[in-house]
Amino acid sequence: MSENGGGLQSGVRITDNNLNGHAVDEWLDCSPKPPEQLMAVHLTRKTFSQFLPTNRAEMLQRGWDELDVLFVSGDAYVDHPAFGAPLLARLLEAEGYRVGILTQPDWRSLEAFRVMGRPRLFAAISAGAMDSMVNHYTAAKKIRRNDAYTPGGKAGARPNRAVIAYTAAVKGAFKGLPTVIGGIEASLRRLAHYDYWDDKVRRSVLTDSKADLLLYGMAERTLVEIAGRMADQQPVNELTNIRGTAYLAAQAPETAVRLPDFEETAADTKAYGLAFRLASEQANAANARPLAQRHGKRWVIVQPPAAPLSSADLDRIYSLPFLKQPHPGYTEAIPAYEQIRFSITTHRGCFGGCAFCAIGHHQGKTIQSRSIDSITREADRLTEHPEFRGTVTDVGGPTANMYGLYCGNLQAEQGCRRASCLFPEPCRHLVQSDAQAVALLRSLRDRPGIKHVFVASGIRYDLLKQQPAYLEELLRHHVGGLLKVAPEATTAAITRIMRKPGPEAFTDFLDTFRERSRSLGQRQAVVPYLISGHPGCRLTDMVEAALFLKRHRLQVEQVQDFTPTPGSLATCIYHTGCDPFTSKPIYVPRSIEERRMQKALLLWHRPENRNLIVEALRRCGREDARRELLGDDAGRTDRQGAYAKKRAGRKKP
Repeated sequence: MSENGGGLQSGVRITDNNLNGHAVDEWLDCSPKPPEQLMAVHLTRKTFSQFLPTNRAEMLQRGWDELDVLFVSGDAYVDHPAFGAPLLARLLEAEGYRVGILTQPDWRSLEAFRVMGRPRLFAAISAGAMDSMVNHYTAAKKIRRNDAYTPGGKAGARPNRAVIAYTAAVKGAFKGLPTVIGGIEASLRRLAHYDYWDDKVRRSVLTDSKADLLLYGMAERTLVEIAGRMADQQPVNELTNIRGTAYLAAQAPETAVRLPDFEETAADTKAYGLAFRLASEQANAANARPLAQRHGKRWVIVQPPAAPLSSADLDRIYSLPFLKQPHPGYTEAIPAYEQIRFSITTHRGCFGGCAFCAIGHHQGKTIQSRSIDSITREADRLTEHPEFRGTVTDVGGPTANMYGLYCGNLQAEQGCRRASCLFPEPCRHLVQSDAQAVALLRSLRDRPGIKHVFVASGIRYDLLKQQPAYLEELLRHHVGGLLKVAPEATTAAITRIMRKPGPEAFTDFLDTFRERSRSLGQRQAVVPYLISGHPGCRLTDMVEAALFLKRHRLQVEQVQDFTPTPGSLATCIYHTGCDPFTSKPIYVPRSIEERRMQKALLLWHRPENRNLIVEALRRCGREDARRELLGDDAGRTDRQGAYAKKRAGRKKP
C-alpha cells in the first residue's frame, strides 16, 4: 500500500524512553470527535458524511451496516491524495467497495478495532506515512517529542513496529479475517533487514506480523486486484501470483532468485550484503524475477514489482473526490496537513538512486507523471477551498524537475538493471527535456484565482544544465525566497558513496543561481541539505565540508544526522561495513561522540558548537583550519572554556 492513514482512539505513551516498549504512564485520546461534541464549530452531519466513515455512526449515515474493507493506519485521517491510506480507500470506494478508516487505534484494546464491525473482505493495515521507529526516535535513539501526522503534533500516537501491533490486534478482534499489510514500514521490511533500533537483522515483517499478504510499493493496482479476487470468493492463500505482493509458502518457485536465508544473513554480514545485491537486481518491473528467502521452515516469496502507472491511471486517481481537509472531528491542527494542504503532486518515482534514500525502493525508478490538464484541474479545485488565498505552496514530487522525464529507448529500459539513471554518469537514453515542466509552470500561472506558484520540492541541480528554460522559469517566478537543493556532501569521495553528483556540480550551480538571481533583481538564496555521519564520512571530510560552506557563504540551519533506515544501500553499508556491489570496505562512524562532532562541523557558524569543533579539529590533525573556520586563535576557545568553568564554580548550589 502507499503510506498514511487516519486517527481514532489513539493511545499515546508518555515516557522518556519507549525503545523497548516499557510501561505506559498515560494515554491521550487523539480521535476525531462525533458531531454532537462539536456544535461550537457549527459542523453538520452532512459535513461528516462527505468523509469516509471512521466509526459506526458515520457508517449508518451512509446506510451501511457492513464494510467491505477496513483500513487501519497510524496517521490521522486527512482526506488528501498526499496521504496514502485515504488515497487507496478513495480508490476502492470508486471501484464500488464500502470502506472505512480506523485511525491511530488503541492497539491494546480489541474493542477499539471493532468500532465499525467485521469487514466482509479484509483489513488493510499500515503504520502510516513513516516507519514507526523513524517516527518515534532520532538518529541518536532518543524519543521524539512530536509527530507531524497526529492532531496537535503529539508524539507516540502509534505503537513501535505499528504494522506488527495493529495486525495482532486485528487478528484478535476478528478471528480468521484476512490481513493485508502495506505502506512504507511493510514495504521496506519485506525481506530480512537490518534494524538500527535493535541493532540486529530482523525477519521479514510478513513473518513477524503473521499477516496473510504484504503489499509493497504504492500498490493501487495491486490492491484493486486483491479486492476484486476476494470479492469473487477466492481465498487469500490462493493470491500468490499478484505483482507487488509478498506471501509465505512451503516451497520456493523454480523461477525465483534465492536469497541467503534469514538465519544466514543474521549471522554473516557478507551473506547480508549478497542478499541486498541480489534483491536490488530485481527492481525493474519489466525484467524482474520473484525473490525467495527462507525463514525457518517457510519461504518469504516476493513477486516482481507492479508495473508503473500510466499518466491516465494517475490522472484518474487524482481526480477522485478528495476533500483536501482533515476529518472534521479533529479539534487540533495536524502539522503534516498544514505543510501540504495547498501543494500539488505532479509525479512519483525517482531515478537518482541515492544510497541513503528509499524512495526508489518504494515508488520505483520510473517517473510517472500526471498530465498537465489533470494538474491544472486540481489547481482549479484548490481555488474553491475555503482557506485558499491564491498561493500554491509546492508543485513537485520526490524531485521537482524530474517531472515529464523518461527513458527514450523502450528496449533498453526493459532490460535495464541500473539503480540510477544519473550515477555514475547520466544514462544516454535518459530524456532530460524540460519542455513539459516549463509548459506546466506557465499553465498554472495563468489559472484564474492563482496568484503565486512555488516549487518547494527538492531540485536535482545536476539536471539543470540540460534544463535551462526550467531554471529560468524557476528563478523568475517560482522560488519563494529560498530554493532547496540536496548536495548532501561536499567531498568527492563521500558523494561517490552516496551516489550523488560531485562538489564541482554544486559549485557550478551555486554560481549560476547567484549570478542569474542577481541579474533578475531577485533576492533569493539556496538552502543546501547535508548529511552527517553517513557511511564513508570521517571528521576530515566534515572539516572540508565546513570550509566549503564558509568559503561559499552558506549557513545551514538543519543537518540530517544519518539514520540507517530499512531498505537503503547506505543502511546495508552501515551494517556490513562494505559496499555490497564491490565488496570494498567503507568506514562507518558509529560513536555518538564522533557523530556529534560531524554534525557540529556542518553547523560551524553556531557559537554553541565551537568547543566540539575545536576538539574535532584537534582529533583529525586539522588545527590549521581553525583560524579560517572559527576566526580565532588557538587560545580563544580555551580561555572561553576556562571562563565558563569559573562562572559555573561561582553558582550557588
